[in-house]
Order: sequence, then C-alpha cells, then structure tokens
Amino acid sequence: MHTPSAPAVMANEPAVAPRPATATTTTTADQATIGKSLVIKGEVTGSESLYIDGRVEGSISLAGNRVTIGRNGVVAANINAREIVVLGKVRGNLTASDRVDIRSDGSLTGDVVAARISIEDGAFFKGGIDIRKGGTPVQPGQQKPNGKDESVPAPEPAAVGARA
Repeated sequence: MHTPSAPAVMANEPAVAPRPATATTTTTADQATIGKSLVIKGEVTGSESLYIDGRVEGSISLAGNRVTIGRNGVVAANINAREIVVLGKVRGNLTASDRVDIRSDGSLTGDVVAARISIEDGAFFKGGIDIRKGGTPVQPGQQKPNGKDESVPAPEPAAVGARA
C-alpha cells in the first residue's frame, strides 16, 4: 500500500512545499524584470525585488527590497529601496535603508542616502552622499536631519573626487 503513496507525493509536487518556506526567509527569489525593450513612465511600487534592463522614468519605491539597474538599464527616477545596485545609467536620488552599490560600468547622477555605499573603480558618480546608521529609518522625503551639519561636508569630497 506504500507504493501508491509515492506517486501521490509526486503528483502533489513536493518541491512546491519547500519553496514557500525559502521565499519567506529569502525574498531574492521573488524578482520582477523590466526587459531591454520596455519603457515605463510613472510610479513603480511593489513588494518584490526588481531588475531593470529597460527604461524607467518617474519614481521607484520598493522599500524592503532590492532594485538592480542592469547594464542596459536607463533610469530617470528617484529610487527608494532596501538595496540598490547600479550597473547601468541612473539620473535621480537614491534612498536605501541598507546599501547602494555602483559597479564599474555604472553611472549615477544624483544624491545618495544610505547606511552603506560602495563605488567600484571606473564607475561614474556625481552627487552628494549622506550616510545613515543602519538602525535609522530612512524616509523618502527626509533628506537631512534637522539641526545637524554632519551631512553638509559629505558632498564636498564627492565634488572634489569628481573634478580629479
């Protein structure tokens, strides 16, 4: 009688049961993609990670998730996410609750507010940097803390580095 239960298990697709468990612990499995030929104008919001290889104009708000701008991606938008990776071209301000990575082929023109930032050799960056501690919540409209001048000197070294 145990033999029929083996095909029944295969019919129920046991691979599906572990998948939701991993999806709840790791959200990187849930990733949407905007392909090379797609052009989106407007507001992009959601609760999954996004890979952009096309063109996006407007705003992108995926708090708690990762936004990756691929090598072919061209984005003219303010981006708010947990993690932002720039491989293509971005014009706009980036707000990340965790980190921003600008890879060697990446180009960013705009300000960055994040807990951590990484800029590889060969990358282009023009703008200001405001480093926030990881526990500090980052609000999209909140650029500088009230009464603090700590974020003011940060753009100066970035501007000097851009001239050199």
